[in-house]
Amino acid sequence: MQFQFFLDWEHFCFVGGFVWNGSGHLCRVSVKLSLKKREAILQKWSRETLLLPLRIAFLLLKIMCLFVYFSWSDENSSNPAWEAIGYQVEAIERETKREKERPLEKGIIEIMNEDESSLKESLVQKGINVAEDENENVYKIKCDVVIIGSGCGGGVAAAVLAKWGQQVLILEKGHYFVPEDCSGLEGPAYSELYESGGMLTTQDGKIMVMAGATVGGGSHVNLARWIRTPDYILKEWSKESKIHLFGSHEYQSAMDAVCERIGVTENCVQEGFQNQVLRRGCEGLGLKVEPVSRNSSADHYCGSCCCDCRRGEKKGTDSTQLVDAVKDGAVILTGCKAETLVLVKSEEKSDIQAIVVAEALGPALFAAFFPWVSRHDMNDRMTKYARTAVLFALTRDHGSGEVRKQGHIKYRMSALDKENLKMGLRRALRILVGAGAAEVETFRSDGQRIRCKGTKNEDLEEYLDTITAVGGPRSRSEYWTLYSSAHQMSSCRTGANEEDGAVDENGECWEATGLFVCDGSVLPTAIGVNPIITTQSTAYCISKRLADSLKEGKLL
Repeated sequence: MQFQFFLDWEHFCFVGGFVWNGSGHLCRVSVKLSLKKREAILQKWSRETLLLPLRIAFLLLKIMCLFVYFSWSDENSSNPAWEAIGYQVEAIERETKREKERPLEKGIIEIMNEDESSLKESLVQKGINVAEDENENVYKIKCDVVIIGSGCGGGVAAAVLAKWGQQVLILEKGHYFVPEDCSGLEGPAYSELYESGGMLTTQDGKIMVMAGATVGGGSHVNLARWIRTPDYILKEWSKESKIHLFGSHEYQSAMDAVCERIGVTENCVQEGFQNQVLRRGCEGLGLKVEPVSRNSSADHYCGSCCCDCRRGEKKGTDSTQLVDAVKDGAVILTGCKAETLVLVKSEEKSDIQAIVVAEALGPALFAAFFPWVSRHDMNDRMTKYARTAVLFALTRDHGSGEVRKQGHIKYRMSALDKENLKMGLRRALRILVGAGAAEVETFRSDGQRIRCKGTKNEDLEEYLDTITAVGGPRSRSEYWTLYSSAHQMSSCRTGANEEDGAVDENGECWEATGLFVCDGSVLPTAIGVNPIITTQSTAYCISKRLADSLKEGKLL
């Protein structure tokens, strides 16, 4: 099958004619270009170093066209291109009727299904005190603890605080989905489960920020890799950062508790194609290979956990800790985004206020991320999709950035980050070669590939010497790439004092009494492995301390 992508060049030239005419009048320009010339224009845009908006336009067109083409499906959840590339969506028989009650049904209020009057009624029915302020035209909701976000940190905090008798209200900007709602299709999954539909980037367009935006947050869309906090990280945080919690028995017990509740297992009955390639390549290089713990059964193998687990065997907070919280009276408002926090002193001395802040490669994403060099090259890549293994380098970054307003993220890699990425990429390529790959390449805009069979070792080494961490699409280098961040950490880090961090060891903000943070943003540094167990364990400790304090009638 040939894959062809068409642009309406007539409309494009109409806009271009208006921009470049300079006469102040709209003029329609119609130019018919051959397929070869259209392809040449896109190739030129991709390599553009002076007029960077053209490169950005190319990138946006590439991502949009390829993602839509390979994620689209008909009413039967089918796409004719999938057969050609060897891709299929697992077929699971579903009962026509939904079970009587979803796991969180008793505690969920879905705002999109409510109006002003019914929302108040629903809150009251679930035991929440609601007062209407006619002067300000707002509802004032009274409870013990408000948790913003239902992911790895928020879900754990909700369970702990509700168990200790606190009236907990959870605000989640995403929506609630159960396995019966899952189609296993990339398009709907990214649109419904990820921040900005999975297309959120840093301002320079260099890094794709993959973050869950649904009930369960990152734990709902995580690829099921659960790794305990490495000992050297705990030693660094407790000794160098002087955060004694991470060197305590309290933290070790917290890791045990969250792993037990989530059902973490170290066994894996069946390895996927990507892991088989990784294992074979590592063993060929004499590297030690160990299985990674997962939050699912030993025989779980659905292949679509990042697009929601259709079997329901992967355990996120939405099927574990939040269920516990709801059983203990917690209420979850979905489709509800917290925009401003206003902390005021209560006139009643016995009234304690505590706010815990918590946030937490199918063919479409494969095609969108991979470099486009030409139409024939893309066709060749996609027909090899089922036989392509993708390895990536995960670094413990040292760079920093800032978020001044919603959706505007700035981040700059440090020189050490770039060096670590370079070494990681080279190691990944060596593993693929060791596994017997016929060809290896990178995500750099030109493909940066080499045929492996028949290639001399010196030629391979010469190729590997060209591997570097190149700039993003807005760099003025001829070749560029896209990076991805699936684990956002340490933006509100814990510090031994106000100069070292935004919150103290108990998760309380130095600047605001009663405002607690217990998600991945409080980790003192990045950890270099999947941070879910670390995030949940930290949240467990912070919320447990807070619960003990509230029970005594005071804040920490």
